[in-house]
Amino acid sequence: MTRHEPVYTSEQAARVRGVSLASGAKALIVKVDENFVHFVLPADRRFDSGKARKALGARRSRFATAEEVLELTGLAPGAIPPFGSLFRLKTYCDPRLGENETINFNAGDHSISVSMRFDDFVRLERPTLLEIT
Repeated sequence: MTRHEPVYTSEQAARVRGVSLASGAKALIVKVDENFVHFVLPADRRFDSGKARKALGARRSRFATAEEVLELTGLAPGAIPPFGSLFRLKTYCDPRLGENETINFNAGDHSISVSMRFDDFVRLERPTLLEIT
């Protein structure tokens, strides 16, 4: 765990951590049809909602609002760790994140970062690997 100045973008986080943008585990809460899910992707990639809907057989999706994120997680957007199970949310992870031996993410606070092996993340969280970028 590392403490640092508050960061609000993936680019800022990579800079203060001294790591590549691709190693950032960007966590997104998305409502897919009627359920909220947790998507995790490399911070240098863009979420592809169409690809995610198609893979999940869903008709619609939208990002959770800041209020919904707070209600579901108790955390502010941008501070959410990649562990949807902490919030009783199904976790989907883009396999491209696994191209990094180590991933980096905010740990519930804009000023706290964690670095961990991708393999350990998969072992602990057991996300469904799904191409979403």
